[in-house]
Amino acid sequence: MRRYINTAPKLYPVLVVILAIVLWDAGVRVSRVPVWILPGPGQVLQAMVNHAALLWHHTQTTLMEAMLGFAASIALALILALLLHYLTWLYQALYPIFIVSQTIPLIVLAVLLPLWFGWGILPKILIIILVCFFPMVINLFNGLQSVDPDVLDLFRSMGAKRLATFRMVIMPAALPSFFAGLRISATYSIMAAVIGEWLGAQRGLGYYMTLQQKGFAIDRVLAAVAIICILSLLLVKAVDLLEYLLVPWNRKIYSHQLWQ
Repeated sequence: MRRYINTAPKLYPVLVVILAIVLWDAGVRVSRVPVWILPGPGQVLQAMVNHAALLWHHTQTTLMEAMLGFAASIALALILALLLHYLTWLYQALYPIFIVSQTIPLIVLAVLLPLWFGWGILPKILIIILVCFFPMVINLFNGLQSVDPDVLDLFRSMGAKRLATFRMVIMPAALPSFFAGLRISATYSIMAAVIGEWLGAQRGLGYYMTLQQKGFAIDRVLAAVAIICILSLLLVKAVDLLEYLLVPWNRKIYSHQLWQ
């Protein structure tokens, strides 16, 4: 009984997705919507199978762009958050600029950056960095700021050096917040790469979707959307696994007192 209770909540999202697919299929069949407007889930799955090689070809490009931009965002976020934490004047100077940068519509950046930096991979990576670094910087900065001052005073009274205090107290306390931002940015990275490809690319899922949409091949468009969702989910799960391995003190232990 206890095992059933532990695993049942994990099945709820799967059941919701299955229910949504069933309702989608039933709605398409009953309303007899034309395929070029809304195909059924079976037709989307068939499109994924029939065009698997082409979809994989474009998926590789999108995934490579997302990973490069995501990795660059992580490095930039770590550096900026530490600088903002230790340099108050830099925080006062840059924080308002960070806020303003997030008010610029993403579609505007996707239009301008290719004009400034060409139609290669660089504009896509820049778009991903601009989208992804902000949640990580803010969350890591807040985590660094939230360290218990009493613990810091204790380490200082014991003669601990600044580097040792940072390694043993400050960074471990900030890592859970950093991974929260990392999880948010992971979902943004794929989306940002696709948006960059929409407006200027020769490969990638965004480019593929644009071509298929112009040909009213909506089943192929939705097949690409399904792949984008899967990639985003896998990336988030990879971040969860990394957090589980690197932040063992933050592992959530669910105990069901009622059945113990």
